[in-house]
This record gives sequence, C-alpha cells and structure tokens, in this order.
Amino acid sequence: MRFAIGLYPEEEPFKIPFNHQHKLQGLIYRRIQRADPELSITLHRPKVPKLFTFSLFMAEKRRTLKGKPYFIGSGAGFFYFSTPVPEIAEAFIGGLLQEPEVELWGERFIAEEVKALAEPEKLNGKKFITLSPVAVTTLKPQFGKLKHYDLSPSEREFYENLKENLMEKYTLLHGKKPPEDFELKVLNAKSKRLQVKPGIYQIAWHLVFKAYGDEELLRVGYQAGFGEKNSLGFGMVKVDGRRRKKV
Repeated sequence: MRFAIGLYPEEEPFKIPFNHQHKLQGLIYRRIQRADPELSITLHRPKVPKLFTFSLFMAEKRRTLKGKPYFIGSGAGFFYFSTPVPEIAEAFIGGLLQEPEVELWGERFIAEEVKALAEPEKLNGKKFITLSPVAVTTLKPQFGKLKHYDLSPSEREFYENLKENLMEKYTLLHGKKPPEDFELKVLNAKSKRLQVKPGIYQIAWHLVFKAYGDEELLRVGYQAGFGEKNSLGFGMVKVDGRRRKKV
C-alpha cells in the first residue's frame, strides 16, 4: 500500500533541512499512536523490521542556498509512504486525517491531500529509482570492538546483506521461508551522508538499479523498503516509468 501525502504550508516560502527524516519519522509515529496505541508500542520493538518506509520530503518548487543546511520550498510539500501491512497504513493515514495540522522543523503545514497510489503488477526485471537512499551496514572490528560500518555498492557484502535483510522482512511478513531468487544490479549510485539522530550519521546511497527474482520477494522490498533503517526513511523506491524512445 502506497500513498502520496500532500502538505500545504501556512506560509511560503518554507525551509526543508537536508537532515529531516527523523522529523518525518516522528510525525508518522505520533499519528499511528493517536489512532492505534497498541500498534505504536509494537512498532517500537528494537531490532525488528518495522515494515514501512517513506521518501524524503519534497516540494513542488525548490532552490538551494550556498552554504545553508536546508533548501527553500514553495507550492505544496509532499512525501510518499509505503507499507505491506494494512493496519500500519490505516493507523497512519487515519491518525493524519484526524489531526491534519502538522509542524515539521518549525514550519506549519496542513495535510489536505492523501492519495492511494496504484502499484505495478510485475516487478521482476524492472528499473528502480530511490525516493530515499538505501542504507546497508555491517559490523567490523576496530580497536578491539565491533563498530558499525556503512557498506557501499562497490562491496560484495552490500548485496549479500541487502538480500539477507529482504529475506528477513519476507519471513516476518509471510511467516514462511523466503525464496532465495533475488539479484540486484546497480546502474548508478550516489552517496549521501544523513543525520539519523543527533550525533549519529548514516552514509546511504541514491541508486538506479534493476532487480530480478521472485515477485513476492521483490514486492516486499517495493512496499517495505530495500536495505536497512526503512522506518527511519531509507530504502523507498519507485519503478522507472519512462518509456524507451523508438529508434
């Protein structure tokens, strides 16, 4: 289930900090808690995939200012939300419609438009583009301790861990052994360093890639996000809908 959330500002122009995902995450959790407190408690369990993801915050028009940690938006602001779990979608969207007044990073918006989006019938072999960067990590020894290390698409472990994470989400969602038919081929990659919490940063990757494999497994990635930290706003993708020009 996928939704486009339209947020209309009280004043224009408005600022959007580059590091804003934790603010959007806070909004999502607050609205879920308002509509379904028990579900909210379940979603706070540590070290368990939360099975939802969201995009970066966007604006109809935007411009950057040199040296500033934010960009300037005008028109409507918007972001995308996706989950394979109907209860999560119902709680977030229901909570948002009950309380449409939104404050994010000191800016005030009204959630005036929530649009359910159609999903592609087939995903195998499609080209995907990230709406929020993909994060994949591992643990490596450093000074006698295991430290988190952010993997890049140039490392084999990036693909191994991404597949393992996807299979874990499949098992959690479907309650059965996942298919292992999965391959991801990166066509373009650009790194992005984002603050996920005060003092904690994540190097993640905006990607253009093709994915091949079992349709059910691919749909878990499409709906819940590829890679890690999906509930922090990482790993949301869209299918590239551009048609090839005939020669």
